[in-house]
Amino acid sequence: MGTTQLEAVQEPKYWHLRTVLSEALDSEFSVGEILPNERDLAARFGVARATLRQALEQLELEGRLQRRRGVGTTVAPPRVGVVVGTRRHAWPGAADAAWQPVDSTRATPPPAVAEALGTGRDEPVHTVRRSRVSQDQPVAAELLYVPASSVPGLTTSDAPSGEAGARAVLRELRRLTLARQESAVELGSARTEEARELDRLPGAPVLVVTTRYATESATAALSVATYRADTCRLTFGDAGDVEFHEGAAAGAR
Repeated sequence: MGTTQLEAVQEPKYWHLRTVLSEALDSEFSVGEILPNERDLAARFGVARATLRQALEQLELEGRLQRRRGVGTTVAPPRVGVVVGTRRHAWPGAADAAWQPVDSTRATPPPAVAEALGTGRDEPVHTVRRSRVSQDQPVAAELLYVPASSVPGLTTSDAPSGEAGARAVLRELRRLTLARQESAVELGSARTEEARELDRLPGAPVLVVTTRYATESATAALSVATYRADTCRLTFGDAGDVEFHEGAAAGAR
């Protein structure tokens, strides 16, 4: 059998450099240490800065490096462990100390969200913002969209604002009977506001987990949670669970 075209393709230079850099991170640098600047690193390994940047971006995506505003590129800590999906379905905020409510507003959602919720495109919905912190670093930011029809006991006149408003929406939402909970995960890039909340640079890789909460008759809420891709490793079990593993389990990098 002849050699296929795929077998004949050589390893890209940036990928080889990524392997060399990964070995250097293991042997020469400690967690939190700032790497030399790009010019010095490129000179050390004898590569163009464009090639170096590709290798650094790949290592950042793998969770080995972090680029921080005003600091530079540092060696990343072990990935944190955070459970996203569980066998027991529950409304957001139900015995969930991991997520912290930040505020709540009433605003017109993006068209795709309005379509998923079955609301009119110009119909305002409750938008609850929550954050998730692990090991003293932000790991996720969430926008939870809740139609007014899902929380009829919360009128516009008596709805509090800020964190109290967020807790009120979550409390009223839990009065409903949850019938289904479905999640989907995709890779994305951090927008400006998300990057600021997650202490990342705009365009940094993120994992977007979209969860639909439904009663027997309608979609009652839609969550769009953005996780730092550099801190998370997802595994899918037979039960459909989604977990983030830490330390050695994050593993074979």
